Amino acid sequence: MKSIPFSIILIFSLCLSACSEDVDSQEHVDEIYIAALDAMMGLDEALNHAMKFIAIDRSNFDDLDEPVKDSITAYFKEKYGVEVLVATLDQLKEKSLFHTDTMSLDGVLLRIEKVDFTSDKEVLVEGSKYKSGLGAVGVKSVVLFKDGKWQIKDSKVTWQS
Repeated sequence: MKSIPFSIILIFSLCLSACSEDVDSQEHVDEIYIAALDAMMGLDEALNHAMKFIAIDRSNFDDLDEPVKDSITAYFKEKYGVEVLVATLDQLKEKSLFHTDTMSLDGVLLRIEKVDFTSDKEVLVEGSKYKSGLGAVGVKSVVLFKDGKWQIKDSKVTWQS
């Protein structure tokens, strides 16, 4: 019987430990939220037409501290090159950014409604992207920790108006 060289056993065990690397999803919530919200931007891209701003409704971000919330906002400002507001639909209406005649926004409103940490490496996020009463989508995304980063495994529209 041939013996297996120590170097092969070492490489194999290192690969196994890297593949099973532990990650605490709670410590990467900003990356998870960014991935989920960014996936929303890619769905029903017609809603992004002539977009002057992105509003992020952070009313469900209770468990996040301010630096994490700010990093999410900064990401969207840098990536999309438009003003990023922190506001609910009611707050946008109060700021006269909702046009009552067309029942629409000059931008889009992103909202995370439910987050389910199904495991340390997988998170289910449900939310919505709103432009108008007749231009909105509900989105369900699975965010997965793979290759050392959080990324979208699957994202789909669950409803639309």
